[in-house]
Amino acid sequence: MKKVVIALGGNALELENSKPSAEAQLEASKKAANCIVDIIENGHTVILVHGNGPQVGRILIQNEVAQKETPSMPFDVCGAMSQGMIGYHLQQSIQNELKKRNINKPVSTVVTQMVVDKNDSGFANPTKPVGVYYTKEQADVLIKDKGWAVVEDSGRGYRRVVASPQPISIVEFSSIKTLVDAGHVVICCGGGGIPVVDNNGVLDGVAAVIDKDKAAALTAKEVGADELLILTAVDKVSINFRKPDQKDLDSITIEEATKYIGEGHFAPGSMLPKVEACIDFAKSKSGRVALIASLEKAAESIQGKNGTRIVS
Repeated sequence: MKKVVIALGGNALELENSKPSAEAQLEASKKAANCIVDIIENGHTVILVHGNGPQVGRILIQNEVAQKETPSMPFDVCGAMSQGMIGYHLQQSIQNELKKRNINKPVSTVVTQMVVDKNDSGFANPTKPVGVYYTKEQADVLIKDKGWAVVEDSGRGYRRVVASPQPISIVEFSSIKTLVDAGHVVICCGGGGIPVVDNNGVLDGVAAVIDKDKAAALTAKEVGADELLILTAVDKVSINFRKPDQKDLDSITIEEATKYIGEGHFAPGSMLPKVEACIDFAKSKSGRVALIASLEKAAESIQGKNGTRIVS
């Protein structure tokens, strides 16, 4: 049996054609739980890392709307709030699905801090849009009064941008490992982890967004996982995506994946960080396998029947 770290995107926790709400997120979590418990039922140990993009975005909007009545929460606190909310929904949904199948296994969520380098180049060049859209006039005020970095976003208005630094270490790793070793299904590093910097032994939260796939790769390496499974909207990775000569990939080497990146086959902000995270994990130790697959085909991918495998 395998130890598997699963990276589940925040968009997978949104129901299609449904207005965003806590109820809709819970329903989406139930769907995700069904697919994840399929893997657990096959005897594998699962550690789950999830995204939080849409969810933390709504928390930021709530901050903006309510700021006349109550002070806005700092960005890192909003990330922590999203971790707790999503972790609760996933934890409950997985617990209920396990109980339905008569599987006696505890599920635990760890609110997780991720150490980043305060000198990471991302802080000098923030690129990750977050929160609501502003007019040019509103953006100028925010830049002056709050010192935010704000950019025009796709013709829809102006948005705050924050850094996306590289994850260095998981603060709560010993707790995560203890729970994994005790047989728990562990949910951790939500949204890539709450970004913190180490100031001479004192941790301080910072306004940043850590890529959840990179955080999942780090988690997988640290817990000694056999496989890293990154779930996305497609069954397999493709080259020449959405072109007449599109080719779906069953299995590729690190060298082939690196070559395809150089040829520009994978879009930044979409498939590129997933493939990069897979390469990072697969090359970390001989025999480790990274997979990219859809949520619906998650269990099949672990069995080698679907998805794209990236191997050393």
